[in-house]
Amino acid sequence: MKPTNSKVPALPTLPDPHADCRGVASVLARVGDKWSVFVIMMLFDGPKRFNEIKRLVAGISQRMLTLTLRGLERDGLVTRTIFPTIPPRVDYELTDLGRGLSKPVIALGEWAKAHQPEIEAARERFDGRKEAAE
Repeated sequence: MKPTNSKVPALPTLPDPHADCRGVASVLARVGDKWSVFVIMMLFDGPKRFNEIKRLVAGISQRMLTLTLRGLERDGLVTRTIFPTIPPRVDYELTDLGRGLSKPVIALGEWAKAHQPEIEAARERFDGRKEAAE
């Protein structure tokens, strides 16, 4: 037995309605990461060396700073410049894209700092209600 009609038309390819969400989620994962936010805030006023950034971003490990800077560089938000000195000097600086992002990131950081007491109080109220219900 042989098929009589082997030329079945293909269904039209429809655009993926979630493609934009995945793209935006990828960007937000980078810029919403706490270490990326801190590094972007610290680089706002000009280039800095690795150890200077490490001192400014309290609590970040050397490995995490390295990974964060690489990710920011990969996404085009930070440039890494190596100067041929002995020992070699490496500066990190925001790109134009990174400077554009720094304004909303700094605004978010300032908002978080200004509202930290309110957020802590809300957490305590929530945690108290949760414990009372248990």
